[in-house]
Amino acid sequence: MEFDNIECVSSSDGLDEDEIHHHNLQHHLHQFASSKPHNVNNNHNNGNTIVVGGPPAIAPATSVHELLECPVCTNSMYPPIHQCHNGHTLCSTCKTRVQNRCPTCRQELGDIRCLALEKVAESLEFPCKFYNLGCPEIFPYYSKLKHEAICNFRPYNCPYAGSECSVVGDIPFLVAHLRDDHKVDMHTGCTFNHRYVKSNPREVENATWMLTVFHCFGQYFCLHFEAFQLGMAPVYMAFLRFMGDETEARNYTYSLEVGGHGRKLTWEGTPQSVRDSHRKVRDSHDGLIIQRNMALFFSGGDRKELKLRVTGRIWKEQQNPETGVCIPNLCS
Repeated sequence: MEFDNIECVSSSDGLDEDEIHHHNLQHHLHQFASSKPHNVNNNHNNGNTIVVGGPPAIAPATSVHELLECPVCTNSMYPPIHQCHNGHTLCSTCKTRVQNRCPTCRQELGDIRCLALEKVAESLEFPCKFYNLGCPEIFPYYSKLKHEAICNFRPYNCPYAGSECSVVGDIPFLVAHLRDDHKVDMHTGCTFNHRYVKSNPREVENATWMLTVFHCFGQYFCLHFEAFQLGMAPVYMAFLRFMGDETEARNYTYSLEVGGHGRKLTWEGTPQSVRDSHRKVRDSHDGLIIQRNMALFFSGGDRKELKLRVTGRIWKEQQNPETGVCIPNLCS
């Protein structure tokens, strides 16, 4: 269900079939250690992850990387690493999916660990897999996975909440994606004045929503307005999300106000990052919540049509270098 009207005023190849010998592993290790930094293509498409304008970075040595790549899922392998009698390896997750048959030679897998490859992996260091998005860090192989789960350069999920959109990418790419693919309204400035109209406010379903993107202070913010059931009570909710990491989001504050007929509700808070899912933010009730009866009161008239005007402002907290006191920086 959508609002009737909104106005804005302002698989990689398998491993070589020869058995993995200690001499060959040492050769691969030496090759990785002696590899030099080199530039990578600045435009890289990896599934839904879109890389735009990534800086030059250190790419992992191909031969070593392929040794540690599962031939089934193509992900990096971590202990336990399994192998067949002919030395072909695969990860523990895929071992349960191939019905105990080696995907390379079709021989029975058994329960053999490739301890040599696991040991070699302990001595290796690799760049973060988000090196082409700008992450400069290099980690021991077994620490790399933990870092990548929280890497500040990892791509963001699309913040559009009206569908199960699986697109990921950096912020500039997602802004263009929201504008071009989801047809989201884009506005410049840190103040807003929106009017939400719904002809039948008795129909309240989860994920009834509107989304607008604002650009101010060189950053992007997502303003959400939704109707959903809170327990047995239908409510409307407006909240702001910051298109960036949580640490950056803390530098900003926003206020929301809705009212009519001499009454008003106000909300002030810090926007949450789009790292947190839309549902998580909504279910935390971190925003301006309007009960339906109050919303209809603000709408006036015969209370048969929802007409809400939500106004707001975004500002950046700046610290006075002389007094140490935070002062708001309001854009004009």
